[in-house]
Amino acid sequence: MPSLKDLKNRIESVKSTRKITKAMQMVAAAKLRRAQEAAEDSRPYAKRFNAVMASLAASVGDSDAAPKLLRGTGSDQVQLLVVMTAERGLCGGFNANIAKLARQKAAELKAAGKTVKILTVGKKGRDALRRDLGDAFVGHVDLSEVKRIGYANAQDIAKDILTRFDAGEFDVATIFYAEFVNVVTQVPTAQQIIPASYEGGAAEGSSAVYDYEPSEEAILADLLPRGVSTQIFSALLENGASEQGARMSAMDNATRNAGDMIDKLTIQFNRSRQAVITNELIEIISGAEAL
Repeated sequence: MPSLKDLKNRIESVKSTRKITKAMQMVAAAKLRRAQEAAEDSRPYAKRFNAVMASLAASVGDSDAAPKLLRGTGSDQVQLLVVMTAERGLCGGFNANIAKLARQKAAELKAAGKTVKILTVGKKGRDALRRDLGDAFVGHVDLSEVKRIGYANAQDIAKDILTRFDAGEFDVATIFYAEFVNVVTQVPTAQQIIPASYEGGAAEGSSAVYDYEPSEEAILADLLPRGVSTQIFSALLENGASEQGARMSAMDNATRNAGDMIDKLTIQFNRSRQAVITNELIEIISGAEAL
């Protein structure tokens, strides 16, 4: 049975931990508002951009004149998985859920006889996948020194991916990230970015027929690389909001668990102290009766 001193030290230690988790929760809450606003502000642009691209892609079809980013290489043998996670932990199952989805996808592709290559964005994803899929790693993007994610960061990642595609290193590229729904819900998502896949046809709310100048193929050749950057940027923003939401929820749970532990240890401490006092009283009374 622990002594009174041990119990007192444990209570003080848990109290210190609770202060840290509470501070981390407040910091995450402050960061979450900015990250959530950035993610939500990017959605209308991304949605409209995808609608325009869907209209252009539908008009071009699968003709030989279509850009390579749209029609692909004609094969899906080599698959590049771009796994986007956080640079830091202490955010619940956020990183583990994204890594789990990527691991499942890699297992399915390998079972189908495909070649899997992995590009990680964020240290936690690299650490989670290194043991099982370390031999498939082809690169890593470190954003630990970036204070605030910007479009330039997405362009750098897109440039790396496009360079690898032009060099014939892969046929299909898929990004993995967490879509932000609310503080307690972040949905791990897989989205194919190469070859470009756009759902729907004409832009929403528009039934007009447009004549493009220059041609649709020329416009797509210019917009498709930007589309890759836009999709990556949206994924980074969604990840940023999801990370802060997951961290805020995790630290809130940790703070409440620390409070419950303090209450239990305090009760145990009081009972132990009462037992010590009772024993001392019994010894005093016994000694007095013996005289």
